Amino acid sequence: MLRVKITVGSLMSCVAAMAALGCGGSNEQAQNPQQQGQYPQQQGQYPQQQGQYPQQQGQYPQQQGQYPQQQGSPPQQGAAPAGQGTAPAAAPPAAPPAGGAAQQLDPAAGQVVTPILTQLAGTSAPGAKPVGAAIVGNFGPGQSLEMDMQLQPGKCYTIVGAAMPTVTELNIQLKANAPMPMPGMSPVLAADQSTGPQAVLGAAPNCYKWPLPVAVPVKVVVTVAGGQGLAAAQVFEK
Repeated sequence: MLRVKITVGSLMSCVAAMAALGCGGSNEQAQNPQQQGQYPQQQGQYPQQQGQYPQQQGQYPQQQGQYPQQQGSPPQQGAAPAGQGTAPAAAPPAAPPAGGAAQQLDPAAGQVVTPILTQLAGTSAPGAKPVGAAIVGNFGPGQSLEMDMQLQPGKCYTIVGAAMPTVTELNIQLKANAPMPMPGMSPVLAADQSTGPQAVLGAAPNCYKWPLPVAVPVKVVVTVAGGQGLAAAQVFEK
């Protein structure tokens, strides 16, 4: 009988222990819904976190919207080429300035027109001799060269001139180089009456004669009134 009681007591202890374990298990299962109830709350946060993506994505149009502004800046940088487009182009070589003194050249440079001067002297001043060297220069429009000389009493003077074909009008004048000894006398003593690139002052038989019995200083003025280029003149005396 003693063994049976012990066995029953043991069984009752086991049952009590199993009951205690059963309760413990029920408590853990009661806590699980709370713990499981937290998952929806944690899962409920995902939409909030996911809801932030549209906001972050919504920033991209703003950042992308800046590209047109950045792309719009090159026209400002392109202003430099526009300014360069207004730079003046290289100017063509300037023509010799009008008026003033021509560039005087060595008499040897007039050899290209020397045959013409010789021909003019043969027809306009036959038997006359050259006085001094020829006047030679490179003329621009309206430019002149001068040469001083003395007019001798009783002598007859002829001045001939010739120019390159680029000269359309060549003029020669004989001017007083000092106050005129006679009141009212023009400072221009004589001038050629020809036209074109050749000029003759005092052609025979109307050579220029100084009327007074004393010598007087004068100047020969050679002017290119039209065109430009090389021209020369020579004084002849008889």
